[in-house]
Amino acid sequence: MPLSRLAALHGVATSYSPSPGRTVPATDTAVVAALAALGVDASTPDAVRAALAAREAETRDRLLPPTVVCWGGRPPDALSALPEGTRLRITTEQGETRAEAGQLPPGVHALHATAPDGRTADVHLVVAPDRLPTPPGRSYGLLVQLYSLLSRRSWGMGDLGDLAELTAWAGRALGAGFIQVNPLHAAVPGTPTDPSPYRPSSRRFPDPVHLRIEDIPEFAYVDDRDRLRALLERAGRLRASVLDKDALIDRDAVWELKREALELIREVPLGPGRRAAYADFLAEEGEALEDHVTWCALAEVHGPEWQRWPVGLRDPRSPETARARRELMDRVDFHSRLAWLTDAQLATAQRSARDAGMPVGLVHDLAVGVHPGGADAWAQQEYYAAGMSVGAPPDAFNARGQDWGLPPWRPDRLAASGYAPYRHLLRALFRYTGALRIDHVMGLFRLWWIPQGQPPTEGTYVRYDAEAMLAVLTLEASRAGALVIGEDLGTVEPGVRETLQERGVLGTSVLWFERDWEGDGRPLPPERWRADCLATATTHDLPPTASRLTGDHVELRGRLGLLTGALADERAAASAETGEWLAFFARLGLLRGSGSAVSEEAEIQAVHRFLLRTPARMVGIWLPDAVGDRRPQNLPGTWDQYPNWRLPVADAAGRPMTLEELAASPRLHALLDVVRARAGDVRARAGEDGGGRPRR
Repeated sequence: MPLSRLAALHGVATSYSPSPGRTVPATDTAVVAALAALGVDASTPDAVRAALAAREAETRDRLLPPTVVCWGGRPPDALSALPEGTRLRITTEQGETRAEAGQLPPGVHALHATAPDGRTADVHLVVAPDRLPTPPGRSYGLLVQLYSLLSRRSWGMGDLGDLAELTAWAGRALGAGFIQVNPLHAAVPGTPTDPSPYRPSSRRFPDPVHLRIEDIPEFAYVDDRDRLRALLERAGRLRASVLDKDALIDRDAVWELKREALELIREVPLGPGRRAAYADFLAEEGEALEDHVTWCALAEVHGPEWQRWPVGLRDPRSPETARARRELMDRVDFHSRLAWLTDAQLATAQRSARDAGMPVGLVHDLAVGVHPGGADAWAQQEYYAAGMSVGAPPDAFNARGQDWGLPPWRPDRLAASGYAPYRHLLRALFRYTGALRIDHVMGLFRLWWIPQGQPPTEGTYVRYDAEAMLAVLTLEASRAGALVIGEDLGTVEPGVRETLQERGVLGTSVLWFERDWEGDGRPLPPERWRADCLATATTHDLPPTASRLTGDHVELRGRLGLLTGALADERAAASAETGEWLAFFARLGLLRGSGSAVSEEAEIQAVHRFLLRTPARMVGIWLPDAVGDRRPQNLPGTWDQYPNWRLPVADAAGRPMTLEELAASPRLHALLDVVRARAGDVRARAGEDGGGRPRR
């Protein structure tokens, strides 16, 4: 069919496979809508024929694709298909000019080709190392949602000062190799602000709500001490309400206090050195920062959804926007200052981790996409597919599919730009991280596009140039000396995990999902786990380990009406699954005690003994698991039925715990002693030194 051929030429799928041996056709409506979002008219049979003829002619006449990949400095395969006698001119990032593609330095270079018949091509040449950096030995670390980690100094939610304190303690006292946190991207302002860190306004810039106000150098020189003292008192009451009065974390209230304090701090003149550093930051960030802070300033006046702004302001390059930027220059500078301060504190937290001997340090999280009304979607409109949302197709776990409300990047525009927005995003994140976790890493290959206003069942997959996406990722991570962890849980198309492993991207393995799916379906023995992964017992979207072991997660979902079967059946199934794993731990000699004498704490220790017995290069401990917290941070499928993203770390009884209490917790230290002892045994047998720097 012409529509199917046209769709294939643009990377739009006409069917998908939710399970092996089963194929589901995509609707023509979904295919036509996806093509329209790519600028291709397929609304009528005549339009399809015309678009197909144009695409086939373009493909036939094109010398090279808009972006060409060169691995390890070897000439790319695409060049071998050029007509004999084609002349090349390559201008490298360093400004050198070459006539051949061999042994080029890493970077994104400009390639000009001239064929004997007069055809020319100007394309981007991405030269990347063959593989990402290898983890420096085996390590274990802590996983935590930063907002949930309150100290006695934070203002109602965890902040970057708490993160620096955590890294220093975990590295020096516990021997941890890394700390993984939730996305710290800038949120969309509003009341109430969406608390999810996975639907940000911008992935390019961090959120100043995470600032530790007292750590800003100008804080000490604020003139209005009475007003500052009043803010500190209000912050103390807000902190106490969460820690002592069972209140939820209120991000909006925290930001209101911090914004007032930051307004006062901004009145303090910067010293010459600080002023020079700020000027360097502005120059380095350039137009990207200017766009972001302009959106922030305009959002204060017109609201956070740019689609509802006056028409002239919806275009970041319009004369009206330029005029508004000049008129709002004071607010533009304010938000620029916040971006600079937040960037600096993030860098401080990573330095704290490395100074504490962590071989990796901070592991930051890259969300799948951005809010359609936010700063990135406004500033980079040409790169986003209008009228589309990212999600997931129906599968065995969710018959209705999922709509995440995130606009997808257009693969054609990314390729034409040499993946410029993607490169700049990665470069910004790698500046203050030792590793980057990529949420839904399968999105480098394809994404499920859903026409706005339609259910997820009416979507279809759109393919990206995975080779180019991986080459850019490998290039930027290698430049930073950083690792990459891909969240590859759930349905993954064949070949994806193998391709990621080939390029050095670590996978994510969660204990409860690791079974012999190609055999008897029983728990996968530890020696059969993959080595190139981050192994954990749970994630932010799954029940804490204590909740799973006790069955509390079933009761919670039952109370909220989220079960697909009868409560008794679900309870029995969960108990059988947990019992099977515990019996497996006992057979391996990992479970201390017997029968009713085995405590929940001992079972959690057995879980982590098992993780350390696998060959996984990184083992992550969900910090709430260390103190028996049973409350999930996020319960998928809920919105206001459950306090997602608003709970502090708590003990087994649900009592919030401060960072100071965590550091002194006997239960936490008992678990970490188990982990450290097991990790030490593994390193001794392998002759490893753990890859860490000497402790100070």
